[in-house]
Amino acid sequence: MIGKFQRQLGKKSRRGFRGWPLATIAFYGPDLSHASKVTVGIIHTEAGGAAEMRSWHSDSSDVRHDDTIGQAIVEFIDYHDVKSVVMSGGIIGCPHQQGIDYDTDWCPVCDFWKGRDRFTGKLLS
Repeated sequence: MIGKFQRQLGKKSRRGFRGWPLATIAFYGPDLSHASKVTVGIIHTEAGGAAEMRSWHSDSSDVRHDDTIGQAIVEFIDYHDVKSVVMSGGIIGCPHQQGIDYDTDWCPVCDFWKGRDRFTGKLLS
């Protein structure tokens, strides 16, 4: 989401909490250099969980640099009249879901994440 959409979402995120609803934006990828999935959750109240959730995927491009996906995210957030945005600073884990895409402790497709902290990307002791 380089360019117009990245600036727009980054600006909303830097404003801090402005009220509800709140959007969370998280990026996932097979390693720390390529985001193949972005998930946006909409939380309507302080006591509520994500009431609306949507994901976008790309096998060929980094979703952070895809204008079509960036525009779809902005439209999704605008549709829900979001007042606050929280966005991950980088890629926070494998794009596959345990229990849905695989049933083992670690994703068999994304070897990079085996034994790593999903928020820092550093190997666990």
